[in-house]
Amino acid sequence: MSDPRPHKIPQSVLVIIHTRALDVLLIRRADMGSWQSVTGSKDFEDETFHDTAVREVMEETGIDCAAHELVDWHLENIYDIYPEWLHRYRPGVTRNTEHVFGLTVPAQTPVTLNPREHTAFQWLPWREAADTCFSASNAEAILWLPRFLSGREPQG
Repeated sequence: MSDPRPHKIPQSVLVIIHTRALDVLLIRRADMGSWQSVTGSKDFEDETFHDTAVREVMEETGIDCAAHELVDWHLENIYDIYPEWLHRYRPGVTRNTEHVFGLTVPAQTPVTLNPREHTAFQWLPWREAADTCFSASNAEAILWLPRFLSGREPQG
């Protein structure tokens, strides 16, 4: 029996949601139990990365980007799609391009998870958040956070 869902577009966003104090929001995936930042694929080819980021943040956390500072970091990660997820894409698609954003929010910003996608959330200091992520590209983006927030190089 074939999957009735349309194929995923191999273009996605990674949104590092953080406070000015460099605490980072991580959400636990329902399907794998691993921790990550907000991620998600474009819904259609012409959807901008910005619009994808705004939609995914709202869908996954209930946070409205319009009320906060969403910044395009102008970084892209290109990586091989995990073999167990290749069936979600058109035949022959093996790589994904992920565009990175940062979203600055006040401390104690309320989070409302979509329970089909995520089962828990936590705010962690940026280094600890990077160590907690299962995805290397997610961890690396978090380690860049101090540079994008204040123009300084990440430490340690």
